[in-house]
Amino acid sequence: MARSKNNWDEDDVRINKSRQFGTSNKARPRSKDRPDYSKALTATIIEVDRGRVKCLIESPAGKKIITAMKARELGKNSVVVGDLVSIVGDVSGNEGSLARVVTVQPRKNALTRSIDDHVNDERVIVANIDQMAIVIAAANPEPRIGLVDRALAVAYDQGIKPIIVMTKKDLADGDEFLKIYKDLDLLVFKIDRSTDLTMLQKALLGKTTVLLGHSGVGKSTLVNNLLANSNNRASQSIFEKISRATGDVNQVTGRGRHTTSSAVALPLSSSIDGADFGWVIDTPGVRSFGIAHIQPARVISSFPEFCDAISNCQKNCTHNEEGCALNHWSTFSEQNLARLASLRRVLSTK
Repeated sequence: MARSKNNWDEDDVRINKSRQFGTSNKARPRSKDRPDYSKALTATIIEVDRGRVKCLIESPAGKKIITAMKARELGKNSVVVGDLVSIVGDVSGNEGSLARVVTVQPRKNALTRSIDDHVNDERVIVANIDQMAIVIAAANPEPRIGLVDRALAVAYDQGIKPIIVMTKKDLADGDEFLKIYKDLDLLVFKIDRSTDLTMLQKALLGKTTVLLGHSGVGKSTLVNNLLANSNNRASQSIFEKISRATGDVNQVTGRGRHTTSSAVALPLSSSIDGADFGWVIDTPGVRSFGIAHIQPARVISSFPEFCDAISNCQKNCTHNEEGCALNHWSTFSEQNLARLASLRRVLSTK
């Protein structure tokens, strides 16, 4: 039989202990203390796989790969390959160990693309890179101007040195396609499966280079060949032998099939002690690469010979209109004008 409120005694009263002792979220006083990450180690992200990342740390004993999870406060897409991060927790690198990424350090640059050319829908692919190797095939699939132009725009915008690597030169020479980029003074390599990669490897050593290209152009084959030619004895105790899966081109559509599902940084070394060291970042093949987020002025100003001219442009000048100061600058050489025409064509792909 239920008692009326007037007949309650102490046995009928339920006490919320968390409130009694001040341990509930509402009762607990707000603390000004914040986590102390002063002893956090700096690491470089070399692979991102859903909620887990692999990162490389330098220690007095040498290089070590750590598996870590992202702190919840960092958000879903906060970490990409190439990021410098701060990690805490178990940094032993032993099997089953797990550290935690707590902060992402400021990036010097980033390879980004906008989704379907929506300026506010920008996606970071990799960060903190020195070079971008734009990989195209001489044939099967045919090289596409649109991707190369857009990749160049991002590279110039972010201060990344672009390189063109044309694969499958045994199927076609590709010279006619490459001719349109001669005025940009790009470093170009033409290769096939039998090519000696020494010169290309030399251009990659000491740098962090991201490989970008459509599916089926041979990026993964190129990575495998570079690793096979690399003297990686210094790092084999740290890195597993990695072979990137390769695929064929669909004969109906002329497009390649995706064989790489995530970006990953791979070590490249030409010396046993690892003194001459570089990184190659292989990325999934792209089918769309929007550059709506790129500002034309930043691309053109990456070439010093154009800086004085664009400083005299009117506000909001698109640098491809009649009143643009670039059209009336008297000190431009013939080569300058040819390069300007190439840049304007690159930017017109937006």
